[in-house]
Amino acid sequence: MKTLLLQAIQWNQVGVVIGIFAAIALLLIVCILIVAKFCKTNADEKVAKILENLAGANCGGCGCSGCAGFAGKLCAGEANLNDCHVTESDKKAEIARILGIPFAAGKPTVSVCMCSGGLNAKDKYEYVGAVDCAEQAKLSGGAKACKYGCLGNGNCVRVCPEEAIALKHECALVDPDRCISCGACILTCPKTLFARIPADAKIYIACSSHDRGKAVLDVCKYGCIACGKCAKTCPVGAITMLDNLPVVNYDTCIKCGKCAEACPRHTIRTRY
Repeated sequence: MKTLLLQAIQWNQVGVVIGIFAAIALLLIVCILIVAKFCKTNADEKVAKILENLAGANCGGCGCSGCAGFAGKLCAGEANLNDCHVTESDKKAEIARILGIPFAAGKPTVSVCMCSGGLNAKDKYEYVGAVDCAEQAKLSGGAKACKYGCLGNGNCVRVCPEEAIALKHECALVDPDRCISCGACILTCPKTLFARIPADAKIYIACSSHDRGKAVLDVCKYGCIACGKCAKTCPVGAITMLDNLPVVNYDTCIKCGKCAEACPRHTIRTRY
């Protein structure tokens, strides 16, 4: 029976069918390789063009290891162009054009350390260990009696690509003339003490404590006690109190400096 079935098969037609399927498979493979090469080439070219327009600081402030990694993520749609605060607006606009996305330029910013502690704040124990804020923070939040305060080990100083940060009285202080607002300090600080403010701002709040009154007085010479005098003094209502800290609306601030003059704790610092 099997012999009869084998004899009935038209092997020449089977061979034709197999040949057709093999040809189709080969054609598909060739097409896939061509498309993959074409797409890869386009992607590589796009990344290269984006890199040409990025500032090239390789600061890591965007959360990537460098500008090349950021360019790759932008090309893949995995990053936001505004995550880079170093690249000039005109260059960002060109990158947006390359990516085919909308772009609106924002105001220039600088980073500030929202703390006045350091030697001005009391210690709850003597820290002996690696000169590293992150390591110190693992030990009951750090040596400072103020749980919000700068630990003074200089991690921010070491990561700043422009050497714009120094330790003054063992507390971080940013030089606005050198700061490029990359955000490396923001990502590094275990106490999240750094924030961006407009580059033309006159004042900033140099405290991050959400405690008030005696709790602050007991641990720091300059910490905000939430008295609210700054908010009451501001002639345009640009300051509000939120969770025992002043919040400045820089869009309405007229840079008169009256809030800094009124602050009994000298917590509101002038930038220039």
